[in-house]
Amino acid sequence: MTLTVRRIREDVADVLGEDPADIPDDENLVDYGLDSVRLMSLVERWRREHGADISFVDLAERPAIEAWAPLLGVRP
Repeated sequence: MTLTVRRIREDVADVLGEDPADIPDDENLVDYGLDSVRLMSLVERWRREHGADISFVDLAERPAIEAWAPLLGVRP
């Protein structure tokens, strides 16, 4: 399975206990309750399931889906 913006949004919504439709691509996910523990679980999930070569720091620097997509190899 390839990572897509939709899949990223669904995974973020899953760790936050939210509906994917409520997760914007361009806003700081910390404002939606994303903390370091949840972020680390996303990093591990994407490494395990998608072979993503990503670090916690990479994602923590800009916690928004639109910033993560290119780092995770998602193409527009």
